[in-house]
Amino acid sequence: MLRTNLLLLHFGFLTPVPARAEKGALRGTLLLEDGTRFDGEGLGAAVRRVGEVVFTTGMVGYPESLTDPSFRGQILTFTYPLLGNYGVPADRRDADGLPVLESDAIQPRGVIVRGTTPPHHWSSSRDLGSWLADEEVPGIRGVDTRRLTEHLRTRGVVRGVIDVTAAERPASDEELMRSLRAAPQYAEESFMAEVAPKRPKLLARDGGPLVAVLDCGIKASILRNLLDRRLSVLRLPYDHEVPARWDGRRVAGLLVGNGPGDPAELGPTIEELARPATRALPTLGICLGNQLVALARGAQTFKLKYGHRGQNKTIEFADGRALIMSENHGYAVDPASLPATGLKVWATNPDDGTIEGLRDTGGRLLALQGHPEGHPGPQEAGFVFDRFAEKVRRRS
Repeated sequence: MLRTNLLLLHFGFLTPVPARAEKGALRGTLLLEDGTRFDGEGLGAAVRRVGEVVFTTGMVGYPESLTDPSFRGQILTFTYPLLGNYGVPADRRDADGLPVLESDAIQPRGVIVRGTTPPHHWSSSRDLGSWLADEEVPGIRGVDTRRLTEHLRTRGVVRGVIDVTAAERPASDEELMRSLRAAPQYAEESFMAEVAPKRPKLLARDGGPLVAVLDCGIKASILRNLLDRRLSVLRLPYDHEVPARWDGRRVAGLLVGNGPGDPAELGPTIEELARPATRALPTLGICLGNQLVALARGAQTFKLKYGHRGQNKTIEFADGRALIMSENHGYAVDPASLPATGLKVWATNPDDGTIEGLRDTGGRLLALQGHPEGHPGPQEAGFVFDRFAEKVRRRS
Protein backbone atom coordinates (compact mmCIF):
# COMPACT_ATOMS: atom_id res chain seq x y z
CA MET A 1 0.00 0.00 0.00
CA LEU A 2 2.83 2.43 0.86
CA ARG A 3 4.55 1.78 -2.48
CA THR A 4 1.25 2.29 -4.33
CA ASN A 5 0.62 5.60 -2.58
CA LEU A 6 4.17 6.77 -3.30
CA LEU A 7 3.70 5.99 -6.98
CA LEU A 8 0.38 7.87 -7.02
CA LEU A 9 2.01 10.84 -5.35
CA HIS A 10 4.95 10.72 -7.77
CA PHE A 11 2.69 10.90 -10.80
CA GLY A 12 0.48 13.60 -9.28
CA PHE A 13 -2.65 11.48 -8.79
CA LEU A 14 -2.89 12.20 -5.07
CA THR A 15 -2.71 15.67 -3.60
CA PRO A 16 -0.80 15.66 -0.29
CA VAL A 17 -1.29 18.42 2.25
CA PRO A 18 1.74 20.70 2.25
CA ALA A 19 3.48 21.15 5.57
CA ARG A 20 2.98 24.88 5.16
CA ALA A 21 0.24 26.15 2.89
CA GLU A 22 1.31 28.56 0.17
CA LYS A 23 0.38 32.19 0.59
CA GLY A 24 -3.11 32.83 -0.76
CA ALA A 25 -4.06 29.12 -0.77
CA LEU A 26 -7.30 28.01 0.80
CA ARG A 27 -7.17 26.08 4.04
CA GLY A 28 -9.78 23.55 5.05
CA THR A 29 -10.78 22.18 8.44
CA LEU A 30 -13.31 19.57 9.51
CA LEU A 31 -14.14 19.50 13.22
CA LEU A 32 -16.41 16.73 14.52
CA GLU A 33 -18.70 17.28 17.48
CA ASP A 34 -16.59 14.84 19.53
CA GLY A 35 -13.59 17.18 19.10
CA THR A 36 -11.74 15.20 16.40
CA ARG A 37 -10.14 17.55 13.88
CA PHE A 38 -8.95 17.06 10.30
CA ASP A 39 -7.03 19.73 8.39
CA GLY A 40 -6.27 19.87 4.70
CA GLU A 41 -6.24 22.06 1.63
CA GLY A 42 -9.39 24.06 0.92
CA LEU A 43 -11.36 23.23 -2.21
CA GLY A 44 -14.38 24.97 -3.68
CA ALA A 45 -16.05 27.84 -1.82
CA ALA A 46 -14.48 29.65 1.14
CA VAL A 47 -17.45 29.25 3.49
CA ARG A 48 -18.38 27.45 6.70
CA ARG A 49 -21.12 24.82 6.90
CA VAL A 50 -22.50 22.44 9.56
CA GLY A 51 -23.86 19.01 8.69
CA GLU A 52 -24.00 15.32 9.52
CA VAL A 53 -20.70 13.71 8.46
CA VAL A 54 -21.17 10.51 6.42
CA PHE A 55 -19.07 8.41 4.05
CA THR A 56 -19.71 6.66 0.75
CA THR A 57 -17.71 3.66 -0.47
CA GLY A 58 -18.29 4.01 -4.22
CA MET A 59 -15.35 4.14 -6.62
CA VAL A 60 -17.09 6.08 -9.39
CA GLY A 61 -20.12 8.27 -9.94
CA TYR A 62 -19.16 11.30 -7.86
CA PRO A 63 -21.25 13.76 -9.99
CA GLU A 64 -24.34 11.60 -9.46
CA SER A 65 -23.63 11.20 -5.74
CA LEU A 66 -23.08 14.92 -5.28
CA THR A 67 -26.44 15.71 -6.93
CA ASP A 68 -28.40 13.06 -4.99
CA PRO A 69 -30.94 14.94 -2.81
CA SER A 70 -30.65 12.24 -0.14
CA PHE A 71 -27.31 13.85 0.85
CA ARG A 72 -28.99 17.17 1.69
CA GLY A 73 -27.82 18.44 5.07
CA GLN A 74 -24.75 16.18 5.17
CA ILE A 75 -21.00 16.51 4.74
CA LEU A 76 -19.99 13.76 2.34
CA THR A 77 -16.69 11.88 2.62
CA PHE A 78 -15.52 9.86 -0.38
CA THR A 79 -13.50 6.81 0.67
CA TYR A 80 -12.09 6.27 -2.83
CA PRO A 81 -8.73 8.11 -2.80
CA LEU A 82 -8.91 9.84 -6.17
CA LEU A 83 -11.72 12.00 -7.58
CA GLY A 84 -12.09 14.31 -10.53
CA ASN A 85 -10.54 12.37 -13.40
CA TYR A 86 -13.57 12.67 -15.67
CA GLY A 87 -14.63 16.12 -14.58
CA VAL A 88 -18.18 17.44 -14.49
CA PRO A 89 -20.66 17.41 -17.39
CA ALA A 90 -22.22 20.65 -18.56
CA ASP A 91 -25.49 21.73 -16.96
CA ARG A 92 -28.24 20.57 -19.27
CA ARG A 93 -31.53 18.69 -19.42
CA ASP A 94 -32.64 15.69 -21.41
CA ALA A 95 -35.58 15.39 -23.82
CA ASP A 96 -37.97 14.84 -20.87
CA GLY A 97 -36.86 18.06 -19.19
CA LEU A 98 -34.96 16.21 -16.45
CA PRO A 99 -31.41 17.16 -15.40
CA VAL A 100 -28.70 14.90 -16.83
CA LEU A 101 -27.46 14.32 -13.28
CA GLU A 102 -29.73 13.47 -10.34
CA SER A 103 -30.85 17.02 -9.56
CA ASP A 104 -30.08 20.61 -10.52
CA ALA A 105 -27.54 21.28 -7.76
CA ILE A 106 -24.85 19.88 -5.48
CA GLN A 107 -26.75 18.60 -2.44
CA PRO A 108 -24.22 17.96 0.39
CA ARG A 109 -23.16 20.91 2.52
CA GLY A 110 -19.52 19.95 2.26
CA VAL A 111 -17.21 17.46 0.57
CA ILE A 112 -14.15 15.62 1.94
CA VAL A 113 -11.68 13.88 -0.42
CA ARG A 114 -8.22 12.35 -0.18
CA GLY A 115 -6.96 13.60 -3.53
CA THR A 116 -8.05 15.09 -6.84
CA THR A 117 -6.75 15.08 -10.39
CA PRO A 118 -7.46 17.32 -13.39
CA PRO A 119 -10.24 16.00 -15.65
CA HIS A 120 -9.45 14.11 -18.84
CA HIS A 121 -12.79 13.54 -20.55
CA TRP A 122 -14.25 14.93 -23.76
CA SER A 123 -17.59 15.89 -22.17
CA SER A 124 -16.20 17.62 -19.08
CA SER A 125 -17.08 21.29 -18.72
CA ARG A 126 -15.12 22.04 -15.52
CA ASP A 127 -13.18 20.40 -12.73
CA LEU A 128 -14.51 19.32 -9.35
CA GLY A 129 -13.11 22.31 -7.44
CA SER A 130 -14.63 24.82 -9.87
CA TRP A 131 -18.00 23.09 -9.64
CA LEU A 132 -17.96 23.26 -5.84
CA ALA A 133 -16.95 26.93 -5.96
CA ASP A 134 -19.66 27.79 -8.49
CA GLU A 135 -22.31 26.33 -6.18
CA GLU A 136 -20.91 27.78 -2.94
CA VAL A 137 -20.03 24.38 -1.48
CA PRO A 138 -16.86 23.99 0.64
CA GLY A 139 -14.52 21.04 0.22
CA ILE A 140 -11.29 19.74 1.70
CA ARG A 141 -8.68 17.56 0.00
CA GLY A 142 -5.62 15.94 1.49
CA VAL A 143 -7.57 14.46 4.39
CA ASP A 144 -6.82 10.90 5.54
CA THR A 145 -10.29 9.65 4.59
CA ARG A 146 -9.46 6.12 5.73
CA ARG A 147 -8.86 7.39 9.26
CA LEU A 148 -12.02 9.52 9.11
CA THR A 149 -14.12 6.58 7.88
CA GLU A 150 -12.74 4.26 10.56
CA HIS A 151 -13.60 6.90 13.15
CA LEU A 152 -17.19 7.18 11.88
CA ARG A 153 -17.61 3.41 11.79
CA THR A 154 -16.41 3.17 15.40
CA ARG A 155 -18.02 6.29 16.83
CA GLY A 156 -21.08 6.36 14.57
CA VAL A 157 -22.33 9.22 12.42
CA VAL A 158 -21.69 12.59 14.07
CA ARG A 159 -22.26 16.19 13.15
CA GLY A 160 -19.36 18.28 12.02
CA VAL A 161 -18.42 21.73 10.79
CA ILE A 162 -16.42 22.23 7.61
CA ASP A 163 -14.57 25.51 7.28
CA VAL A 164 -12.70 26.67 4.18
CA THR A 165 -10.87 29.97 4.45
CA ALA A 166 -8.16 32.08 2.82
CA ALA A 167 -7.05 33.39 6.22
CA GLU A 168 -3.46 32.67 7.25
CA ARG A 169 -4.60 30.96 10.43
CA PRO A 170 -7.43 28.41 10.36
CA ALA A 171 -10.26 28.81 12.86
CA SER A 172 -9.71 27.50 16.38
CA ASP A 173 -11.54 24.49 17.76
CA GLU A 174 -13.45 26.76 20.12
CA GLU A 175 -14.74 28.98 17.31
CA LEU A 176 -15.76 26.02 15.16
CA MET A 177 -17.44 24.28 18.10
CA ARG A 178 -19.56 27.39 18.72
CA SER A 179 -20.80 27.24 15.13
CA LEU A 180 -21.56 23.56 15.54
CA ARG A 181 -23.52 23.99 18.77
CA ALA A 182 -25.57 26.83 17.30
CA ALA A 183 -26.80 24.67 14.40
CA PRO A 184 -29.86 22.37 14.64
CA GLN A 185 -29.55 18.59 14.85
CA TYR A 186 -29.91 16.68 11.55
CA ALA A 187 -33.19 15.02 12.60
CA GLU A 188 -34.62 18.42 13.61
CA GLU A 189 -34.17 19.95 10.16
CA SER A 190 -36.85 20.02 7.49
CA PHE A 191 -35.38 19.55 4.01
CA MET A 192 -38.55 19.28 1.94
CA ALA A 193 -38.66 22.99 1.11
CA GLU A 194 -35.20 22.57 -0.44
CA VAL A 195 -35.64 19.33 -2.39
CA ALA A 196 -39.37 18.72 -3.07
CA PRO A 197 -41.28 20.33 -5.96
CA LYS A 198 -43.70 23.14 -5.13
CA ARG A 199 -46.46 22.09 -7.55
CA PRO A 200 -47.51 19.02 -9.57
CA LYS A 201 -45.95 18.39 -12.95
CA LEU A 202 -46.83 15.84 -15.63
CA LEU A 203 -44.09 13.97 -17.51
CA ALA A 204 -45.18 11.80 -20.43
CA ARG A 205 -43.64 10.33 -23.57
CA ASP A 206 -46.05 7.86 -25.10
CA GLY A 207 -49.24 8.39 -23.12
CA GLY A 208 -48.83 5.18 -21.09
CA PRO A 209 -50.56 4.45 -17.75
CA LEU A 210 -50.28 7.28 -15.24
CA VAL A 211 -48.15 6.82 -12.11
CA ALA A 212 -48.21 9.36 -9.27
CA VAL A 213 -44.87 10.09 -7.57
CA LEU A 214 -44.80 11.57 -4.08
CA ASP A 215 -41.58 13.52 -4.45
CA CYS A 216 -39.52 13.86 -1.26
CA GLY A 217 -36.36 14.70 -3.23
CA ILE A 218 -36.39 11.97 -5.86
CA LYS A 219 -33.44 11.21 -8.15
CA ALA A 220 -34.00 12.02 -11.82
CA SER A 221 -32.89 8.53 -12.86
CA ILE A 222 -35.81 6.95 -10.97
CA LEU A 223 -38.21 9.04 -13.02
CA ARG A 224 -36.36 8.04 -16.20
CA ASN A 225 -36.82 4.37 -15.34
CA LEU A 226 -40.58 4.89 -15.22
CA LEU A 227 -40.62 6.81 -18.49
CA ASP A 228 -38.39 4.18 -20.14
CA ARG A 229 -41.08 1.61 -19.32
CA ARG A 230 -43.70 3.68 -21.14
CA LEU A 231 -45.34 4.97 -17.98
CA SER A 232 -46.50 8.57 -17.63
CA VAL A 233 -45.43 10.33 -14.42
CA LEU A 234 -47.38 12.79 -12.27
CA ARG A 235 -44.75 14.37 -10.03
CA LEU A 236 -46.37 15.59 -6.80
CA PRO A 237 -45.06 17.57 -3.81
CA TYR A 238 -44.31 15.33 -0.82
CA ASP A 239 -47.42 16.54 1.07
CA HIS A 240 -49.87 16.46 -1.86
CA GLU A 241 -52.93 14.22 -1.89
CA VAL A 242 -52.68 11.47 -4.49
CA PRO A 243 -55.64 12.12 -6.81
CA ALA A 244 -57.82 9.41 -8.32
CA ARG A 245 -57.63 11.18 -11.69
CA TRP A 246 -55.52 13.93 -13.21
CA ASP A 247 -56.39 15.92 -16.31
CA GLY A 248 -58.99 13.32 -17.24
CA ARG A 249 -56.65 10.35 -16.74
CA ARG A 250 -56.87 7.67 -14.08
CA VAL A 251 -53.95 7.34 -11.66
CA ALA A 252 -52.98 3.67 -11.86
CA GLY A 253 -49.97 3.45 -9.54
CA LEU A 254 -47.84 5.20 -6.94
CA LEU A 255 -44.09 5.52 -6.39
CA VAL A 256 -42.43 6.97 -3.30
CA GLY A 257 -38.73 7.55 -3.78
CA ASN A 258 -35.64 8.66 -1.96
CA GLY A 259 -34.97 11.86 -0.03
CA PRO A 260 -33.14 13.31 2.97
CA GLY A 261 -33.90 13.45 6.67
CA ASP A 262 -35.63 11.37 9.32
CA PRO A 263 -38.61 9.55 7.73
CA ALA A 264 -40.64 9.78 10.94
CA GLU A 265 -40.70 13.58 10.54
CA LEU A 266 -42.63 13.43 7.23
CA GLY A 267 -46.06 13.30 8.83
CA PRO A 268 -48.06 14.54 5.80
CA THR A 269 -46.53 11.90 3.53
CA ILE A 270 -47.12 9.11 6.06
CA GLU A 271 -50.75 10.18 6.50
CA GLU A 272 -51.32 10.21 2.73
CA LEU A 273 -49.79 6.76 2.33
CA ALA A 274 -52.11 5.45 5.06
CA ARG A 275 -55.24 6.76 3.33
CA PRO A 276 -57.31 3.78 2.03
CA ALA A 277 -57.61 5.10 -1.53
CA THR A 278 -53.85 5.57 -1.71
CA ARG A 279 -53.11 2.18 -0.14
CA ALA A 280 -55.25 0.54 -2.82
CA LEU A 281 -52.84 1.60 -5.58
CA PRO A 282 -49.98 -0.60 -6.81
CA THR A 283 -47.07 0.98 -4.94
CA LEU A 284 -43.30 0.98 -5.26
CA GLY A 285 -41.16 2.37 -2.44
CA ILE A 286 -37.46 3.10 -2.93
CA CYS A 287 -35.01 4.03 -0.14
CA LEU A 288 -36.83 6.64 1.98
CA GLY A 289 -40.00 5.38 0.28
CA ASN A 290 -39.41 1.93 1.78
CA GLN A 291 -39.34 3.48 5.25
CA LEU A 292 -42.36 5.72 4.63
CA VAL A 293 -44.67 2.94 3.42
CA ALA A 294 -43.65 0.91 6.48
CA LEU A 295 -44.42 3.82 8.82
CA ALA A 296 -47.79 4.28 7.11
CA ARG A 297 -48.67 0.66 7.93
CA GLY A 298 -47.74 1.07 11.61
CA ALA A 299 -44.10 -0.05 11.62
CA GLN A 300 -41.23 1.88 13.21
CA THR A 301 -37.85 3.08 11.92
CA PHE A 302 -34.51 3.61 13.63
CA LYS A 303 -31.26 5.40 12.85
CA LEU A 304 -28.34 3.25 11.74
CA LYS A 305 -24.95 3.68 13.40
CA TYR A 306 -23.27 4.88 10.21
CA GLY A 307 -25.67 4.01 7.38
CA HIS A 308 -25.24 2.27 4.04
CA ARG A 309 -23.83 4.51 1.33
CA GLY A 310 -22.08 3.33 -1.81
CA GLN A 311 -22.52 1.35 -5.00
CA ASN A 312 -21.29 -2.00 -3.72
CA LYS A 313 -23.86 -3.12 -1.15
CA THR A 314 -25.17 -6.69 -1.08
CA ILE A 315 -28.82 -7.60 -0.51
CA GLU A 316 -30.27 -11.08 -0.20
CA PHE A 317 -33.82 -11.80 -1.36
CA ALA A 318 -36.11 -14.28 0.35
CA ASP A 319 -35.81 -16.67 -2.62
CA GLY A 320 -32.03 -16.97 -2.12
CA ARG A 321 -30.80 -14.52 -4.76
CA ALA A 322 -28.09 -12.06 -3.80
CA LEU A 323 -27.61 -8.81 -5.74
CA ILE A 324 -25.22 -5.87 -5.59
CA MET A 325 -27.00 -2.53 -5.29
CA SER A 326 -26.34 1.15 -4.85
CA GLU A 327 -27.54 2.48 -1.48
CA ASN A 328 -27.75 5.78 0.36
CA HIS A 329 -29.63 5.69 3.63
CA GLY A 330 -29.11 6.32 7.32
CA TYR A 331 -32.40 4.86 8.66
CA ALA A 332 -33.95 1.39 8.51
CA VAL A 333 -37.25 -0.33 9.32
CA ASP A 334 -37.40 -2.11 12.67
CA PRO A 335 -38.29 -5.79 12.01
CA ALA A 336 -39.77 -6.15 15.50
CA SER A 337 -42.46 -3.62 14.52
CA LEU A 338 -43.73 -5.53 11.46
CA PRO A 339 -46.31 -7.89 13.05
CA ALA A 340 -49.87 -6.68 12.41
CA THR A 341 -48.70 -4.33 9.62
CA GLY A 342 -49.51 -6.74 6.77
CA LEU A 343 -45.90 -6.42 5.59
CA LYS A 344 -43.34 -9.19 5.21
CA VAL A 345 -39.59 -9.03 4.72
CA TRP A 346 -38.59 -9.42 1.07
CA ALA A 347 -34.82 -8.81 1.33
CA THR A 348 -32.17 -8.29 4.00
CA ASN A 349 -28.59 -7.03 4.30
CA PRO A 350 -26.20 -9.92 5.01
CA ASP A 351 -23.71 -7.64 6.78
CA ASP A 352 -25.95 -6.35 9.57
CA GLY A 353 -29.29 -8.14 9.07
CA THR A 354 -31.26 -4.95 8.44
CA ILE A 355 -34.34 -4.95 6.22
CA GLU A 356 -33.64 -4.23 2.55
CA GLY A 357 -37.05 -4.94 1.06
CA LEU A 358 -40.73 -5.31 1.98
CA ARG A 359 -43.87 -6.70 0.36
CA ASP A 360 -47.48 -6.79 1.50
CA THR A 361 -49.68 -9.84 1.69
CA GLY A 362 -52.11 -8.39 -0.85
CA GLY A 363 -49.51 -8.14 -3.62
CA ARG A 364 -49.92 -4.38 -4.16
CA LEU A 365 -46.71 -3.19 -2.52
CA LEU A 366 -43.04 -3.63 -3.45
CA ALA A 367 -40.39 -1.72 -1.54
CA LEU A 368 -36.58 -1.74 -1.65
CA GLN A 369 -34.18 0.05 0.65
CA GLY A 370 -31.55 0.11 -2.10
CA HIS A 371 -31.65 1.83 -5.47
CA PRO A 372 -32.72 -0.42 -8.37
CA GLU A 373 -32.00 2.41 -10.83
CA GLY A 374 -28.28 2.54 -9.95
CA HIS A 375 -26.85 5.81 -11.30
CA PRO A 376 -24.23 5.46 -10.03
CA GLY A 377 -23.95 1.74 -9.49
CA PRO A 378 -25.14 -1.64 -10.74
CA GLN A 379 -28.63 -2.06 -12.14
CA GLU A 380 -29.13 -5.75 -11.32
CA ALA A 381 -32.35 -4.98 -9.45
CA GLY A 382 -33.96 -3.15 -12.37
CA PHE A 383 -36.47 -5.99 -12.59
CA VAL A 384 -38.30 -4.31 -9.69
CA PHE A 385 -39.36 -1.52 -12.05
CA ASP A 386 -40.60 -4.15 -14.51
CA ARG A 387 -42.73 -5.84 -11.84
CA PHE A 388 -44.16 -2.51 -10.77
CA ALA A 389 -44.97 -1.55 -14.36
CA GLU A 390 -46.81 -4.87 -14.83
CA LYS A 391 -48.94 -4.21 -11.73
CA VAL A 392 -49.74 -0.69 -12.98
CA ARG A 393 -50.76 -1.92 -16.43
CA ARG A 394 -53.05 -4.57 -14.95
CA ARG A 395 -54.85 -1.86 -12.99
CA SER A 396 -55.03 0.73 -15.78
